[in-house]
Amino acid sequence: MTTLKQLEEEIEKIKERNKRVEREKSWEVSWTRRIMVAIVTYLVIASFFIFIGTDEPLRDSIVPSAAFVLSTLSGPFIKKLWLKHIYKR
Repeated sequence: MTTLKQLEEEIEKIKERNKRVEREKSWEVSWTRRIMVAIVTYLVIASFFIFIGTDEPLRDSIVPSAAFVLSTLSGPFIKKLWLKHIYKR
């Protein structure tokens, strides 16, 4: 049989997990993360374009970087649509 002490410990574990999940969710939707993703994506693509020798690597990196960032930013919107219209429990 479960004791009161065990139940209290389980509740504390759940509270700690919830705090961790809230922090992680805050990071996932933060503008800091979004800007960081945009910058890193741009730098990686620009480096690749420089390496392969395109004519305008810094300019040419804008479109694929923007497309990647838009695809990641649209995630929450698409998730809401999916949960509302497709996911059935």
